Amino acid sequence: MPHRVCLTYDFDAVAGWTSAGMPEYRSWGVYGAETCVPRLLGLHDRTGVPATWFVPGHTIESFPEISGEIHDRGHEIQHHGWSHDPLPSFGSREAERRDFVRGIEAIEDLTGGTPTGFRNPAGGFSEHTVDLLREFGFEWDSSGTERDLQPYYLREPGTVEDGKPYRRGDRTDIVTVPVPWHRDDWLQLFPVASDPQFVSYGHEPDVFHRWRTELSWMRDHVEEGVLTLLLHPQCAGRAPFVAELEAFIDDVTDMADTDFADVSTVASSFSA
Repeated sequence: MPHRVCLTYDFDAVAGWTSAGMPEYRSWGVYGAETCVPRLLGLHDRTGVPATWFVPGHTIESFPEISGEIHDRGHEIQHHGWSHDPLPSFGSREAERRDFVRGIEAIEDLTGGTPTGFRNPAGGFSEHTVDLLREFGFEWDSSGTERDLQPYYLREPGTVEDGKPYRRGDRTDIVTVPVPWHRDDWLQLFPVASDPQFVSYGHEPDVFHRWRTELSWMRDHVEEGVLTLLLHPQCAGRAPFVAELEAFIDDVTDMADTDFADVSTVASSFSA
């Protein structure tokens, strides 16, 4: 199998702001949906590169035509919850399960198919998440960071207790296609004045230089490596980023040993 690059989009739209307790920024979510998604779909049309879109049910129900356009253009839509609320915030398995079910049903109503992949919204897993992924037959996840350039099998929740060593959980049969935080556009490029994590605006060429360096190292040192980028339309759809992303796509397309794939393809190849 050649090396792979996965372009993934978390299409959070307004849900990302409301779940973060910042509804006053919701116009950014509308901008991402109505301005940036069409730009990105146009880029993928021009280049013929597949992408995986993680879309909360809230986004699907708020922007059904735009969400449908993603599906109609041939891209896979996978599960990202319904509300985009952090999974540990639900407080119980049943509450988290209700959000899971509503998100799955939104995708089924939009695409006619059941999602097979998942990315956690707004943070980590709860103690119930792995069990819910198993209950609903998910084949893969793209949230974890146990590795950075190769897929692996998701673990059951580990044990964290004060004064005791960490106990890792057993492996499951759910594939993880990892996406570490340094490949998240939002953490490097989106300023939010009220949040101390986002007080500065990064430089797109610098970010892509780091990603190119990591890709080059992967090609030299990792067997069947996978580089996954986590992008958000309201960040990745801005003109400076689209220009850098198109140049990056052109560079990867010229590599004889590397190609683009959606996450389902990578997960299926790993588990075959």
